[in-house]
Amino acid sequence: MRAEEGLPDNENGRYTLSLVTGGVMRLDTRTGAVSSCTNSEQGWACYVVPDERAAFDAEIGRLQAENQKLKARLAEHDSTVTGKIDEPLPKSDPLNKAEPKVADGARKIEIPLPSDQDVDRVMSFLERAWRRLMEMANRVQKDVSGKI
Repeated sequence: MRAEEGLPDNENGRYTLSLVTGGVMRLDTRTGAVSSCTNSEQGWACYVVPDERAAFDAEIGRLQAENQKLKARLAEHDSTVTGKIDEPLPKSDPLNKAEPKVADGARKIEIPLPSDQDVDRVMSFLERAWRRLMEMANRVQKDVSGKI
């Protein structure tokens, strides 16, 4: 097809054609697909123009499905938590621990074991410290690799 011949028949209105520099843009009015058509030595060829909206919609759908799965897992996890109480804990000084007891006659010191709350606090502290250490190591590595 030559530009001077005019545009071809558009199959009973299915396609809308627009002349552009170097070829024709074709809109499929049934599917909404846009194609760029050019004429080369081998003849006319049309290539679908990537549709960013379709990619965005697919990503939104994937994220919504993932969000629903995570919400279900969270609800599952929350229902299995034990040890929760509805009434507030009595106010006390967490630093004021019970004095070690001396066993009768043996003169051995008994040291109370840490509570689950104490262990959880230590684990949280260690996790945060580990993450900060890893972040610092990554920054140092980036700084060194950028200077070499």
